[in-house]
Amino acid sequence: MYQLITLLVALLAANVANAYKVGVGSADMTGPAAQVNFMGYAVPNQIGRGIHMRLHARAYVVVDDDDSRIAFVSIDGGMGSDLLNLKVLDKLSEALGDDSIYSYDNLAISGTHTHSGPAGFLQYVLYQFTSLGYVEETMDAFVEGISTAILEAHNNVQDGVDIAYATGNKLLDSNINRSPSSYLLNPEEERAQYADEGDTDKNMLMLKFTGSDGEDLAMLNWFAVHGTCMNNTNKLISGDNKGLASYLFEREINGVDVLPGKGKFVAAFASTNLGDVSPNTQGPVCHSGPNEGQPCDFTSSTCKDDKGKDKNEACYSLGPGTNGNMVESTKIIATNQFNHALDLYKNQATKKVEGKVAYRHTFLDMRNRDVLLEDGSIGKTCPASLGYSFAAGTTDGPGMFDFTQGTNSSSPFWNVVSGFISKPTEEEIACQSPKPILLNTGDVEKPYEWDPATVPISVFQIGQFFILNVPGELTTMAGRRMRAHIKKVIEDNGVVDPVVTIAGLTNTYTHYITTFEEYQAQRYEAASTLYGPHTLGAYMQEMERIVLDLLNGDESVTDSQPEDLTEAQISFVPPVVVDFVGIGNKFGDVKDDAEKSYGFDEVVSVSFHAANPRNNQRLEDTFLSVEKKNDDGSWGVKYVDGDWCTKFMWEGGVGHAGQSTATVEWDLAEAKEVGAEEGTYKICYFGTRKHVSGKFEEFTGCSSEFAVEA
Repeated sequence: MYQLITLLVALLAANVANAYKVGVGSADMTGPAAQVNFMGYAVPNQIGRGIHMRLHARAYVVVDDDDSRIAFVSIDGGMGSDLLNLKVLDKLSEALGDDSIYSYDNLAISGTHTHSGPAGFLQYVLYQFTSLGYVEETMDAFVEGISTAILEAHNNVQDGVDIAYATGNKLLDSNINRSPSSYLLNPEEERAQYADEGDTDKNMLMLKFTGSDGEDLAMLNWFAVHGTCMNNTNKLISGDNKGLASYLFEREINGVDVLPGKGKFVAAFASTNLGDVSPNTQGPVCHSGPNEGQPCDFTSSTCKDDKGKDKNEACYSLGPGTNGNMVESTKIIATNQFNHALDLYKNQATKKVEGKVAYRHTFLDMRNRDVLLEDGSIGKTCPASLGYSFAAGTTDGPGMFDFTQGTNSSSPFWNVVSGFISKPTEEEIACQSPKPILLNTGDVEKPYEWDPATVPISVFQIGQFFILNVPGELTTMAGRRMRAHIKKVIEDNGVVDPVVTIAGLTNTYTHYITTFEEYQAQRYEAASTLYGPHTLGAYMQEMERIVLDLLNGDESVTDSQPEDLTEAQISFVPPVVVDFVGIGNKFGDVKDDAEKSYGFDEVVSVSFHAANPRNNQRLEDTFLSVEKKNDDGSWGVKYVDGDWCTKFMWEGGVGHAGQSTATVEWDLAEAKEVGAEEGTYKICYFGTRKHVSGKFEEFTGCSSEFAVEA
């Protein structure tokens, strides 16, 4: 008996030793719901008019027995931002009274790359054109949400958490390669290694976090797909397919009665090497002209117009929804990821993560950096620039002005136009070749820098699990090449069966990262590879360096961190001036009321006399509620503006002042799928008006009661 007890104690001690201290947190970071351009498509008239789903920051703090910790945050946002990191770290230092707990070194903020969130949170001019400059309202909301999520995770750290991982079977019918002609330029023998998956990664890599009492704590996964189900005509804030997948997973574990973002369980669907990966699985076809309905040109993604000219505007891909319906497509791609992740979580995440927590970080000046090539020669990176095909856009959202993908030659007209911004030197032209330079952003410093010159990379280690934090969108093969290279480096240094993933769009944004071979084709992704044909080689070289530093216990040499350009920022987004309501009306009064009854195949729509939603972003709150009448006559909130089955839509008056209307929609078919029942309901709207004096005043309006019947 004594021996049995001793054995049990030893096993328990070993189990505790192999467990981690983990905390997770989630917070609202939605930002301005109206009058701010969306980040992603760079379409000037894609300006927000409401909310379909709120945006969240999901934070994971992992600590080992030596108190070494990392904080990984996946945000329902376009990408990371170096200025955002700086402001988040300042907020954390202020809250914790200690600036040594979290730093650039052990914090990673990775964007899911939704194209339906507010812009204006990057500090470089190129990303501010369509947003009319820097948008402080966006930055403030992002900083508040991210720092709140990290602090929640920090304060909720618990001992004895088991971490397991799974890769599982392939997730099909959820992504396609949008530049397949470029992918085919990669070496045949390299492509053959991935013949089972083809030209996109179809494996989902997952971490499962379980409390010492067996409680479901959190899930974090990486799967390659763009956040572009919602196209550039959408004007409602949305987390797109990954945001909805998180919503579905959290609802599954937390329960249908827990409102979005309010449950203990946190589930993030993070981004990885999604650079050339689209969710619009119908593939690119011509939508007008003599070839309407036929596939676009394979190399240039163009279609003939009625005059026989190659045009890119008519060539685009639609998602799997009926007739390409973007909302339906979002749900399909999200549900595919959710179902696959749930199966991995429940049935396959059994391989235990064991070992220390460690990290290394470095800033890289990407201008003129030496890169050791395979043949022993030295290549160089270049000051940032964008090629002609950058302006052509992609088959997820084509560009304008007759630019086409795969352009390796320049135009005298556009050379003159771009020369007014900055004319590249002969050295820069040669360095970026075969890219014809359209925007020589690396040499422009007026009114301030247009693109980052110095960028961060980092590596996080949790036992045998390694996260490579990269500040851009790696293409499928670029990601495969980096993962394979770093995995071999780790194996060669004694780590058995390491697992390597890439967290894309992390800590700042540098557009795309293609392979050297793909760069030669100069499609959109290559034209948007800022630092020239050896960009991937530079990132792989420097990632290897800091990984070796980590494994050998050495500090990592770093270049200087990017300058804080806050004081230089320019914004042309007008403030809210004042809200008015028509004579005889009050704010919150119903304009168009609900009907007396609805079936589960209908949509309830109610409109109200409203005020500008920018007056109060209502973080951790809502602009709407769907409430059900209880048996005792009281009301209970069932759905809010973070739910998939609701929409909050706002239409303003003239400019940034005047009368406005808020419309709330509740889709009963969607609601029924998540447990809505028959009963008596009402819809309420919550707003904040701005007086001429500048004072703000809260108000509420509710519809008449209505019945929902089967």
